[in-house]
Amino acid sequence: MSAVALIAGDAHPQLAREIARSMGTSLVPASVSAFADGETRVRIEAEVRDADLYIVQPTSVPTNERLMTLALLADAARAAGAARITAVMPYFGYARQDVRKSPGEPRSAQLAGRILRCAGVERMVALELHSPALESAFEMPLIHLRADDLMLPAIRDCGFSRLTVVSPDAGGLKRAQRYAQALAAPLAVVAKTRPRADAAVVQQVLGDVRGRACLIVDDMASTGGTIVGAAQALLEAGAAAVHALFIHAVMAPGALERIGAASVRTIMTTDSVRIAIDPRVRIVPIAPLLAQTLGRLTGRSTLRTEVTDVQES
Repeated sequence: MSAVALIAGDAHPQLAREIARSMGTSLVPASVSAFADGETRVRIEAEVRDADLYIVQPTSVPTNERLMTLALLADAARAAGAARITAVMPYFGYARQDVRKSPGEPRSAQLAGRILRCAGVERMVALELHSPALESAFEMPLIHLRADDLMLPAIRDCGFSRLTVVSPDAGGLKRAQRYAQALAAPLAVVAKTRPRADAAVVQQVLGDVRGRACLIVDDMASTGGTIVGAAQALLEAGAAAVHALFIHAVMAPGALERIGAASVRTIMTTDSVRIAIDPRVRIVPIAPLLAQTLGRLTGRSTLRTEVTDVQES
């Protein structure tokens, strides 16, 4: 029976510590540093031979560096004799680029998966992928988690009255439908066009939102443009109040300010990526969900070492 080893990458070591604490175990010490020219250097500083190894590393900003660090940690673990390597990626940074929309474009999501597979990753755990089609696109098993069981209680705690759940675009309609059904609330959708990446033009609101509290449900907020556009359209359609929920706080500089300036009263998200504490944002922790998932996957003994933060230099 293989021991279980849990390693924190450099993207979100606090999340890895909380997962380990929830599992009643500890982290294998590892270091992530860089040479003078920026080249990433990693080292696993404990025995992991024959271990069932899990690397916690969302590929958040800077996405390319986080992905490379994950690949290097996987390769180091493989070289050290780990029995199996699982990448725990609460946020998968290339999930928006899963299809070729025009000639000459890559399928970046699938390429990122192949890079990790070549590095030794044999299984992935991800939360709320941008494109559900990716569930069958990777060349390795994927455990795709939903945040519903975490976010629904947080919504109910807010005590919204006359609630309507809103999808900010047609692509997120299935997610919004799940929330609307669970909350016994009506559903609306904001129709929009996207002339270029990170830009959206709202067209119209489909559904009755007049005099109602509207909750925009999305998988991520990057520039904040989608939420801002949807909020403006909802208020113009007569919504009494607008609130926003997104799973991944992939916040570009100024995004939170833009969302707040659009009269969005409540902002809810998870800590799938590292996010600064802000009184305007309610953060729902995901460590319990990930710890429960890893516990089901392992069901084995645990390789125990002293809890150690990832070292950065």
